This record gives sequence, structure tokens and C-alpha cells, in this order.
Amino acid sequence: MNPAHLVLPAVRWNAENGFAGADQLVGKALDSGAGGFLIFGGTADAVADVTQRMQRIAGRPLLLAADLERGAGQQIQGLREIPPPGALGWLDDLGATETAGRVTAQDARSVGLNWVLAPVADLDCEPRNPIVQTRAFGADPEHVARHVEAWVRGCQSAALACVKHFPGHGRTVSDSHQGLPVVNASGADLSEDRFPFRQAIRLGVDTVMTAHVSYPSLDASGVPATFSHPILHQLREQGFGGLITTDALMMDGARSGRTPGDAAIAALRAGVDILLYPPDPIEVMQRLRKAATREEGLAAQIRASLGRRESALESIHRRTGDTEERGTLAGLPVRLLEGGMARGVRPRLAPPINVVIVDDDQDGSYPPTPHSYVRDALEMVQIPCGMGGSTLLCTFAEPRAGKPWGGFGERSRRLIAEWAPRANLIVHFGHPRLVAVIPGKSPIVVAWHRQRLMQEAVATFLAEHMA
Repeated sequence: MNPAHLVLPAVRWNAENGFAGADQLVGKALDSGAGGFLIFGGTADAVADVTQRMQRIAGRPLLLAADLERGAGQQIQGLREIPPPGALGWLDDLGATETAGRVTAQDARSVGLNWVLAPVADLDCEPRNPIVQTRAFGADPEHVARHVEAWVRGCQSAALACVKHFPGHGRTVSDSHQGLPVVNASGADLSEDRFPFRQAIRLGVDTVMTAHVSYPSLDASGVPATFSHPILHQLREQGFGGLITTDALMMDGARSGRTPGDAAIAALRAGVDILLYPPDPIEVMQRLRKAATREEGLAAQIRASLGRRESALESIHRRTGDTEERGTLAGLPVRLLEGGMARGVRPRLAPPINVVIVDDDQDGSYPPTPHSYVRDALEMVQIPCGMGGSTLLCTFAEPRAGKPWGGFGERSRRLIAEWAPRANLIVHFGHPRLVAVIPGKSPIVVAWHRQRLMQEAVATFLAEHMA
């Protein structure tokens, strides 16, 4: 029995040296028995290379995971991007949602990843929530459940899927990356939040991720769900026999008052199986080995978790990838834009286009996708940018780790108030509800997210409406 197999450290790519800077961590972690890795960033070739090296060095099957809520292209350059779940839920084409899960898994497997940390099963039910928003399929539990099921069906044709963040992160008004959110909702409200998870479990979802959120009505101790035996026991009572994984243990919602080793042991005692992204993985693996020799109850939990991990790894080998498409993603971004006029009617624009950017996404923990793809794509379709023609206002506001608000910040609101009345068209890269706070009468089209896919789709959309 090796409890270190339950630990997945994080490996990040950077533009200067790719994954080379992580080689020492990978070697030490595998020597210590790590069960896999969480991958952030990289080109398709670089990710394929590093996952092959990890498997070769380990000489045993590994769980290789990534956050891919918007397709594999969300993390890996050169693979396909997909619009955010909020856009898929608004479109309400279950075939397209299932295909989104399928192509995400196929792309992930093409570079050696076998565990897709998606879809989000949370409800978009709190406008002040800074971290869920368009990551959720919507606010209605039954609607969200249908899309979660479709996405999981598609994904599990080729890889492991993971519904998150149990028992629901939608009602929080703060970000668990920055502290411990507390949800004081009633048991009835929280039962609604858990409905998409229950449906995914009935479908046979492989894995469930916990929330670093406190729910006093479910556990009076106030500990986060990640460390709550009463909350995690509900999963097993509902018939879930797969892997329960923590959200990233480096987040402040999990770290408060706990050493990395203490947090890992507390999560396992509560019923978690996989320890994702601890801040000091080598220390955690050392602590687990010592604790397992001293505490029979913990050792029994570790043995059960290792068994579930082995079952998950065995199931991957049986998934060759269903290539049958039950919906199409071709033209989906422009389709979203064509139906996304939230105010007014589509105007005819005159070149050159004066592109004005209001970017509210610069205060998160990690750099956002550049907003320059809009201008670059306009030039590619031969629409010149500059003064003298129509004014295009682009507003960017998305849920981001470390961004402490759910709408526009004060500086962005001032700039929007200045430019919105003068714009011939406003393109909003964010949640549709933020349209209500954009002043004036200028027409607004919702583009949902700042990802490159949607920025380039805007240029295609505008090319069809030039004077």
C-alpha cells in the first residue's frame, strides 16, 4: 500500500522554458510515489511530451488531469476550444453539449491526459458570485442537470469526467481561492444545488470534486465540505462509488489554519480519495506514509481510496473514444453571436473600426487571455482598425481566480459610462446579466467569454455586417 498514489501535484508550463522548470518536481514526486499530476498550460506537443515522460519515469499508470471546462484548448495551445458552459446552456442544444464533452475528452487523450476536471455542476444562482457565473450551465437545477449529464456522457466515451464543486459553489459571494466562503442557505435550497450532482451520479459519473466552502446547515462544525465527513458521506449514501477528489489544496479555502500535511490527512479522514494540488506535495506524501502506519482507521480509508483509484485507471483502458457526433460544434461561436443581441438590433458598421477595450479581468491571480485577438482577427478579415469610422466597445468581465467581485469594478464602470453612449456597437465578453449595468442605448451583443475562440468569432460576425 502506497498512500502517496493518492497525491496529484501540479505542473505548470511557461513560455520561457516550457515544462523544463518542473522536471525536478516531477522526478521527486514520482520517486515519492505520486499518483499523477495536474497539468496547466503548454502546447499540444509539449503536453504530449511531458505526459509520455511522466509515464515512462513512473513505470506505472498515472492519473493525468487538467481543468478543461471550455475544451482542451482552454489549457493546451493547438487543441480545440469550446464556448463556456453558460453559453451551451443558453443555447440548450443537448447534442452540442454532449459533443463538447466528447471532443474535449478526445483531445485530452491525444496528448496523454486521461482525467478531465469538468463539467461544473454548480448553479449560476447568485449574481454576486465572483467565481462561477458562465462556468455553470445555468440557474435552474433540472436544466443544469440535463446539460451536465450530456457533457458527462460525451466525455466518458474517452476519459474520466469530474462533476464539481460538491455540494454546490453557486451560492457563494466570495472566492474559495482567497478564503473560506460560508453558505448559510437552508437544507431545501442546498438540496436543489445538489440535484445536478445526484443526476450525474445516477448516470455513472466517474469522479466528484469537493468545494472548499462551509455549509453550516449540512455540517454545524462549519468546516469546508472537503473536510466534512457528514457532507461527503452524503455522496456515498447516494450510491456514488467513484473517486472523490479535493479541489486544489493550495487554495486559501483549504489552507486556513492547516499545514499541507494536516489538510491532506483531514480530507482523507472525511472521505476524500484524491488529494489535488497540495502546496507541498513531498511533505504531504511523507506525512501520509507515517500517518498510515500509526492510524488503522486512516490506513483502511487509504486502502479503499487506492482501490477506487485502480478501478478508475482500469476503466480508462476500455474507453477507445466514441467518435459518433450527436451535435455539431461547427459555427457554434457565430451561432451564439447571431442569437446574442441583448439590446437593440445589429448595426451596419463603417470602417475603419475604432476598437475601445474595457478589460475588467486584470486583477486575478493569473494573466488572462490577451484582449488583442479582436483587433488581430479584424485585420485578418481585412477590416481596418483606427479612427474615422464606427466605434466598437469591447467589455471583458469573466470569473477568475483571485478576482474579488462578480461584475465590473469601479474603474471599468467609469470607462464604460464614458464610452458606451458613443459606441455604435458594444460586444460584451462575459455574463449576459452584466448587460443591465451598461448605460445608454447602443446595441449590445453577448460574446460570453474572452477566450480566443470568441474574440475571433466576433470578427467573423462583424465582417457580415459592414457598411
